[in-house]
Amino acid sequence: MPPALIVSLPLVGRDQGWGWPRQVAGILTMLTLPRRPIRVASAAILTLAIAALIAAVLWAILAAATDASGGSRIDIAHLLRMTALQAGLTMVLSLLVGTALAWALNRLRFFGRDLVVGLFAAAIVTPGMVVAFGLLSIWGRNGWINQIADTLFGITFDSPAYGLSGILLAHVVLDGAFAARILLARLDAIPQSRLKMGQSLGLSAWKRFALIDWPALRGSLPGLGAIIFLLAFTSFPIVLLLGGGPANQTLEVAIYTAVRLDFDLVGAVRLALTQIAVCSLVIVVASAFSPIPSALGRSVQPRWRDAAPVRALQWFTLALGAIGFALPLVSVLYDGLGAGLVRVLGQASFWWSTLTSISIGASSALLTLVLALVLALGRSAVEHRVARTVLNIPAYAYLAVPAVVLSLGFFLLVRASGVSVSLAAPIVVVIANSLLSLPFAIATLGPPLDAIMRTRGKLIRSLGLSGWHQFSRIEYPLLGRDIGLMLALAFCFSLGDLGVIALFGTQDFQTLPLLMYRALGSYKTNDAAAIAALLLIFTIAAFVGLPRLVERIAHAPRR
Repeated sequence: MPPALIVSLPLVGRDQGWGWPRQVAGILTMLTLPRRPIRVASAAILTLAIAALIAAVLWAILAAATDASGGSRIDIAHLLRMTALQAGLTMVLSLLVGTALAWALNRLRFFGRDLVVGLFAAAIVTPGMVVAFGLLSIWGRNGWINQIADTLFGITFDSPAYGLSGILLAHVVLDGAFAARILLARLDAIPQSRLKMGQSLGLSAWKRFALIDWPALRGSLPGLGAIIFLLAFTSFPIVLLLGGGPANQTLEVAIYTAVRLDFDLVGAVRLALTQIAVCSLVIVVASAFSPIPSALGRSVQPRWRDAAPVRALQWFTLALGAIGFALPLVSVLYDGLGAGLVRVLGQASFWWSTLTSISIGASSALLTLVLALVLALGRSAVEHRVARTVLNIPAYAYLAVPAVVLSLGFFLLVRASGVSVSLAAPIVVVIANSLLSLPFAIATLGPPLDAIMRTRGKLIRSLGLSGWHQFSRIEYPLLGRDIGLMLALAFCFSLGDLGVIALFGTQDFQTLPLLMYRALGSYKTNDAAAIAALLLIFTIAAFVGLPRLVERIAHAPRR
C-alpha cells in the first residue's frame, strides 16, 4: 500500500460550536499551558522551510512547463478518467469490505483475535508491490489457481490479476483491511451502556447495526473514503506491476513513463500539474469532514452475542477477509523462501541494495521524527485555532504533492542547479521519504502531546519546568510507544517505497523495491520472489519490533 495507515491522516474537521463555553474553555486552557516560545518559534520556522521547499518544487514544475517547447501526445483526459475511475471504485469497494470485516470482527471472540487485528493494522506498511506480486503468484497465468485447475481438470483461466480488475483487487486487499481496522475502532468505542440497553431491548443484528453501529460509523466514512481515494489516486507500484498496458495507466505511472522512458518533460509536467490540482481539490473537500481516529492500538473485546445464523455469516465474512489479505503474503513467503533465495543471497547487488534500503529507511525515519516532534511540540504549545492550523500545513505536503510528482520536482530542481543527479540522489530520496511520512508521524505524535498539555499543563507550569525537562521527564516517557510506532511507520514506508527511487535510481544506487522491479523486468521471477519475501519479513519485523524496543528504552530505569 502506498504510504498509506494508519494510523490516520490529519484531516482537519469543523469545530462543533463557537459559543461562549468554548471561548471560556480556550481562555482557561491558555492559563494552564506553559509558555514555550522556543517550541512555537521552531515549529513556525520549520513550517516556513517546508512550505518554501514545496514551493520550490512547484516552481520547478511550473518553470519547466513554461520553458518547454513543443507539444506532447499524452492523452491527459483519458489518464485522468482512468485514475479517477480506479480510485473511486477502490474507495467504494474498500469501504464496503472494511465495514463488513469490522462488523464481523467486533462481534466475535476467539483465540488469536489480536493477531487478526494486528494483521489488518499491518496493511498500512505492507509494500504495495509485495501484495501485487503475491496476487500474481495466486491469480497469474502460471499462478496457484491455474496450476490447480490444470492439474485437476485440465483447464486454465484468464488471469484477473492484470488490468483494472487486478488493480482493484490489490487496492481492496490493502485498503479494505485498513478501513476495517479504522472502523473497528469506531465500533469498539461504542459505550457499554448503549450496548446493554440494546441487549435489554432484544435488538436483532440488523436493528443493532441500524440503531447503534451505523451512527458510530457514518461520521468516519466520508473522511476515510477521501483518504482511500487519495491513496488509490496516487498509487504507483500496484498500477506499474498490474496495469497491463497504457489502457490502464494512471497519472503517477504516466509521469514516471514520460520522464524515465520517453524523457517527455512537457507531458510529465502537465500530468503533474493535473494531479496536484485534483489532489488539492480532494483535500479541500475532505477538510470539511471529521478527523479519522488513530487505530493501531489494542482492540477491546466485544460484549454482544448474535443469533447462530448471524454468527455463521460473521465467521464466513471474517474468514474470507483474513484469507484474502493473508493469502497473497503467504504466497510471497512460500515462493520466495525457496530455491531462488540462496541465489539472491549470493548476489552482491542484493546486499548493497539491502544496505542502501536500511540506511535510507533509518535516515528518513530519524529525520521524520525530528520534523514531527518539532511541529507537534510547537502545535501543542498553542491553543489558537488559526495558529494550530498553520503549524499543521506541512502534514498536507504528501497529500497535495504525491511521491512521483515530488520526485519529478526534485529531479527538475537538481537538473536546473547543475548538480549531478547521482550525487544528489541519496539526499533527495531521504528528504522526499521524510515528507511522505510526515502526515502519519504528526497524526501519531500530535494527539498524545495535545492530551499531555491538556491534562498536565497546569502541573508543569506550577513546577516551573523548562522545556527540556518537560520533554525528558514527562513527555518522552509517555510517548515511548508512539515514538516507536512513528519510527516504524516512517522506516517501513521508506523501505517499501518505489515512487521516489524510481526517478533517481541507478545501477549503483538502488533499493530493494527497485531491485525487485528490475528483476521482474528481466523475467527473473525467482529472484523477484525472494526479494519480495525478504522485503516483507523486514517490513513486518520493523513494524512489530520498533514500537516495543523504543517503549522499553523510554521506560528503562534511569540512574
